[in-house]
Amino acid sequence: QTGGAGQFGEVTIKVDPLPRGGGFQFVDEVKGGVIPGQFIPAVEKGVLQAMEEGFVAGYPMQDIKVTVFDGKYHSVDSKEIAFVTAGKKAFEAAMEAARPIVLEPIVNIAITAQGDFIGDITADLTTKRGRVSNTEAVTNGRMVISAQVPLAELEGYSSRLKSITGGEGTYELSFSHYDPVPGNIQQQLSQQSQRE
Repeated sequence: QTGGAGQFGEVTIKVDPLPRGGGFQFVDEVKGGVIPGQFIPAVEKGVLQAMEEGFVAGYPMQDIKVTVFDGKYHSVDSKEIAFVTAGKKAFEAAMEAARPIVLEPIVNIAITAQGDFIGDITADLTTKRGRVSNTEAVTNGRMVISAQVPLAELEGYSSRLKSITGGEGTYELSFSHYDPVPGNIQQQLSQQSQRE
């Protein structure tokens, strides 16, 4: 309240995880007009704003179902902006209790190099949280190593591979999936975000 008419909006929501790739679902289960229908899109807008800003380290959120099922409004003081704010605050409160996790992109990498370097390449991938799945001989003593590695670990990898192989190695990347980041890295990301 700031002198004239105030802003009033109250919402109760339930937040559930969706399977990976499930996107976002918003469900209106409000009964009896406790929140007039014209304010429901404002609640969704507030939730989407909170999801975009992220909760852990500022990364956008995904694979979430939000159900609004209760609330209150005031015939004079309820405005759209009040329900945007209420939706956002309710979602943030739910995240406090939900212990969300940060996901990171995992990529498939196929490295081609002379067989002499396979041991060094494999050892280096292990230090980058990589998981080697296959090693296959091709032509002229060359081999292909197939692995999955967090994308974040591959910054500057082209130079690294050239250094290991004397400039001989090449690689190809393709997206595979998202995995939770290890707890210690999530904590570092969260602390870095708070400092910024």
